Amino acid sequence: MMNCGKDFSMTFNFSNPLLREFLYSGSFGLERETLRVDREGRLSQIAHPFGEDAHISRDFCENQVEIITPPTDSPHNAVESLHALHRKAAAKLLSLPTGREVLWPFSNPPFITGEDEIPIADFRGGQSEKTVYREYLARKYGKKKMLFCGIHCNFSFHESLLQAGFEESGMKTFRAYKDAVYLTLAQRLLEYGWLIVWLTAASPVSDPSLFEKGIDGSRYASPRCGDVGYWNDFVPVLDYDSIEQYTESIWRYIKEGAIVSPSELYYPIRLKPKGENRLDHLRLNGVNHIELRMLDVNPLTSVGIFEEDIAFIQLLILWLMSLEESELDEESQKNAVNNIKNAALYDEERIFIENNGERREIREAATEVLRHMRDLFLSVDAPEEVFALLDYQQKKIVDAHNRYAVKIREQYGENYTAKGLALAKKYAESD
Repeated sequence: MMNCGKDFSMTFNFSNPLLREFLYSGSFGLERETLRVDREGRLSQIAHPFGEDAHISRDFCENQVEIITPPTDSPHNAVESLHALHRKAAAKLLSLPTGREVLWPFSNPPFITGEDEIPIADFRGGQSEKTVYREYLARKYGKKKMLFCGIHCNFSFHESLLQAGFEESGMKTFRAYKDAVYLTLAQRLLEYGWLIVWLTAASPVSDPSLFEKGIDGSRYASPRCGDVGYWNDFVPVLDYDSIEQYTESIWRYIKEGAIVSPSELYYPIRLKPKGENRLDHLRLNGVNHIELRMLDVNPLTSVGIFEEDIAFIQLLILWLMSLEESELDEESQKNAVNNIKNAALYDEERIFIENNGERREIREAATEVLRHMRDLFLSVDAPEEVFALLDYQQKKIVDAHNRYAVKIREQYGENYTAKGLALAKKYAESD
């Protein structure tokens, strides 16, 4: 189970000139969730004002905007596209006849009086089933949890890079090779997802109204990725042997009644087909791209994510594809999810990562990964900007004050809602 490289190695051959030519190419897309708030910093109670704009949609609730970039060819262009859409959305909200609104700049929501203040997204006509589904989620998980906002990063390798790997692989079809590459990557991103969470966590501050009595929100650098966040009441175990077995392992949870839809599988990594995101499409047409769902909205930048972090994720992906084949069995998958939840804590002195029975402090584990990444890119004569990106992340490891979570708590730890509203207005008027 879960050893898609059993007969054919999915490890990239970095000595292949054609593969190296397209090593830093790829496709990048971003989806940013954010809440609309009024001039008092309260959740908006008016209907979604963007109509059927394909790039400015909504998620769980009527006041939760989802800004979706088209696919771009670089982290820089993905962020620029997000900037343009943010400006468009902000301008619209500032000119609403019902009163000015702004986009909340944090993953955690502002002060909320109760669930009555959280209107479920009102889809109508042919899309009315979306509202029915959200009503089900509200009953099962509660509305408050649905207010957590994040950024999803979609990535795909350049087709020429995959073609170069396919020609060396010995596999019969390009489709089979491509699926196997993404299945391998999905496993490895799950195994090392803790590093992405720890380096990008940006939600250490929250309003007391978010959590139920007895939950200490200050424990977390990212509550949405922690054990109080977006998870099912079971730890999914997926089969990565083939795309058929992968989709069947998700369908199994639906058949058992654990979830009602593939969308309800709250997992940090998803494999996506081209076009409509359905399991039958994935099975029939194969993988088009991979989606990473563990990124916080970062209030230190108006669009919620830094270009450096997206570019680093691409480097991490390349390093992961250089590793030797290994299996991620049931216990390892559950352990990987637990590592991600641990990485979402604030106090790094108490965060431990466990792999293959070995337990280490997260700073030590992160240092080792970045050292191996540096060695790989030195071996392929990577350009200087690659090492600058590694240095950017290394500084977070060496000095805790460079971690986003620490900076944000220092700046917004007091008067969270008031300071958040002031920042939202600043970003709306100046971005």
